[in-house]
Amino acid sequence: MDHTVSKSPGLASSALGATANRAPASLAGCPVHDLKNRLRAVGLRPTRQRVALGWLLFARGDRHLTAETLFEEAQRARVPVSLATIYNTLNQFSHVGLLRQIAMDGTKSYFDTNVTDHHHFFIEGEEGLVDIPGHDLSVSNLPEPPEGMEIARVEVVVRLRKSGA
Repeated sequence: MDHTVSKSPGLASSALGATANRAPASLAGCPVHDLKNRLRAVGLRPTRQRVALGWLLFARGDRHLTAETLFEEAQRARVPVSLATIYNTLNQFSHVGLLRQIAMDGTKSYFDTNVTDHHHFFIEGEEGLVDIPGHDLSVSNLPEPPEGMEIARVEVVVRLRKSGA
């Protein structure tokens, strides 16, 4: 599956087809232009920092990373950004559906560029996440939610460790 910046998971087709978002022939397919349109389509202004961080996040396909990892990548790419801005941007991107946030042990959050329905293996000791396709796992017998509430999503994290450890 192609997961380039020009793909827009989670965006309504009407947002993608809007006349205002159509690129002139000379810009069609330009990853930076497509990223800017993707940000606009979800209501975010494409600031220099958001575009730079979006490029770092989405240009390499599906992956899981922490704010600290993105901060290190930004430093290597010479993107002038603070760790606070990284956290704010990751939270904004998660809020509008461009990323999925996965909280682990209440101390560390991972951000997933794959926003489709799926679950994760967590590799203990390596602190890594690996996708489990949504169709490979069935969750049943969920409890009834409290009055006035509905289940929005079920996320399963299967913890792994090396055999014999």
